[in-house]
Amino acid sequence: MKNSDTPSGIPVSPLLNSLEKAEGGLEKPSIAKSRLLTISLYCVAVAIAISFIAKILVALINLVTNISFFGSFSFAFNSPANNHLGAWVVVIPVIGGVVVGLMALYGSKAIRGHGIPEAMEQILVNESNIKPAITILKPISSAIAIGTGGPFGAEGPIIATGGALGSTLGQIFKVTSNERKIILAAGATAGMAAIFGTPIAGIFLAIELLLFEFSPRAILPVALACITGAAGHHFLFESGPVFPMPDISIPSNEALLIYSVMGIVVGFLSLGITKIVYWIEDKFDELPIHWMWCPALGGLAVGVIGFFYPHTLGVGYDNIIGLLSGSWPMTLVLTLCIFKFLSWAIALGSGTSGGTLAPLMTMGGAAGAVIGALVLKVYPEAGITIPLSALIGMSAMFAGASRAYLTSIVFALEATMQSHALLPLLGACTGAYIVSFFLMKNTIMTEKIVRRGLSVPDSFSPDLLQKITVSQIVHSTESLINANTSIHDVQAWIKANHRDESHFVVVNDQGGYAGTIRLSEIYDGQVKGDEPIKTILTTKVNAAVTGEDALRRAIEHMSKNDVDVLPVVSNTNSKLVTGVLTYRDIIDAYAENIEKDEYAHVKISLKRRGMKIMVKGRQGN
Repeated sequence: MKNSDTPSGIPVSPLLNSLEKAEGGLEKPSIAKSRLLTISLYCVAVAIAISFIAKILVALINLVTNISFFGSFSFAFNSPANNHLGAWVVVIPVIGGVVVGLMALYGSKAIRGHGIPEAMEQILVNESNIKPAITILKPISSAIAIGTGGPFGAEGPIIATGGALGSTLGQIFKVTSNERKIILAAGATAGMAAIFGTPIAGIFLAIELLLFEFSPRAILPVALACITGAAGHHFLFESGPVFPMPDISIPSNEALLIYSVMGIVVGFLSLGITKIVYWIEDKFDELPIHWMWCPALGGLAVGVIGFFYPHTLGVGYDNIIGLLSGSWPMTLVLTLCIFKFLSWAIALGSGTSGGTLAPLMTMGGAAGAVIGALVLKVYPEAGITIPLSALIGMSAMFAGASRAYLTSIVFALEATMQSHALLPLLGACTGAYIVSFFLMKNTIMTEKIVRRGLSVPDSFSPDLLQKITVSQIVHSTESLINANTSIHDVQAWIKANHRDESHFVVVNDQGGYAGTIRLSEIYDGQVKGDEPIKTILTTKVNAAVTGEDALRRAIEHMSKNDVDVLPVVSNTNSKLVTGVLTYRDIIDAYAENIEKDEYAHVKISLKRRGMKIMVKGRQGN
């Protein structure tokens, strides 16, 4: 085609504007960093707010507990296990269930559940948009449910509240859905850090359960939020470990092996617990009553169990401390393990408002302590201790039930400040995770979401489109159209070369970008064939990529400008077009890299069997 390879001769089209200054144009690194700073400031603001909300939530739980079980107006902690109400204790959780049911019916049904799955669902299907009302309704409903004896922790509600607050801020300010997701995750994990003082665990929780991404644009805002939340914990709550326990000595190799086997056993327990919880939820759904009354029925079970076993009532953080002390009698530990599970599973399955982390840790800690005691009874020289057995049981239970592997390990270390527990925790959580991964399709966090027909990521890996650069696949300038070429010649070239793109990049005689023209514009019946193409050039794409840019950036530009081709320029400050990138190039590159990975996997597998593989007509060894 005339002048298609080497444009020459004619001045720049007046349609050409500065790519760098045009609205929506090529984003400079300084702009991206400035945006990252802005999002980080939003996340810190959310973290400051959620720290105070966490303090208010804990105070509300204490207030409702004192009013319900002791008839006193006090914000001081008092375990409901110390009540002297007798049989009347059965009624209190029922009242709490009725109130929560009414709040869900007339306020928002989203207050039901334990926080993290609901946040995950909003990220997956609703562009991280959560109703602002949840910021108020969730903590109040949770305070009522827990304060009236519900066997839940405060961490689930504060995670949900923090996520709702972050989402609300993201809806108020002009941010993208991905930025809103980051602010949501930052608010949720900052809430966890504010309750427990565990910022690193909060960061890992965001990665493993909310973001499924590890990149500076996601991690930095979340990290700053978690640090702020932890500072809020030290300022508003306490500065020491949230779960103090006796100092742990360095375990022997034999003890490490035993702790690892304990983790496998607890992994099987976590599998069974997850199945039972959702079986109970299914049974509640089958009841011939309105769902609003289900939390009251769950409260009835909580009250009955609480009458016989008072330690199952309420948050139970004091139970965790007692388990980690290693001083509790095994009969109390065993009954706590069994009946805390029954109370929690029935209440959670009924659809009330509460969290899962504290109950899972309580059950796991009790199970670990019981297993440790049995091992010591059979083999006194095992070299294990009850406190450490309880700690690894706690962590392994959470790792198995949620598959938040790194979160489970780091949380136990931060919450107890026992660095010598690292290797036992690593072995136990790995064992529990293996059991969960191979034997359980969904986790306690994802089962509900999957049942609603949603696909939940189960891993995060480097984005192929982020790894491949434009220079690796870009076409040469042969597909460029010179602005002075006649419309008739362009039509002839398209027909002769069987070009079926919907857009074409047009350059001036100096090779500078002049615009992008649509195929429909070229074949418009009203145009004159002898006129140069620049006379009908109306489409201007205010974006370009360089050879060093990743394909992900190119896709973002194509989506924003609704085109399937982009000009490739020599550098961010240049208008000189060096090539053309099409959406088909990107798809082919993506498919080719996936094929390479799959072929490598199959090739290794067959090679182990002593076989050969044929690929595209050639034999591979």
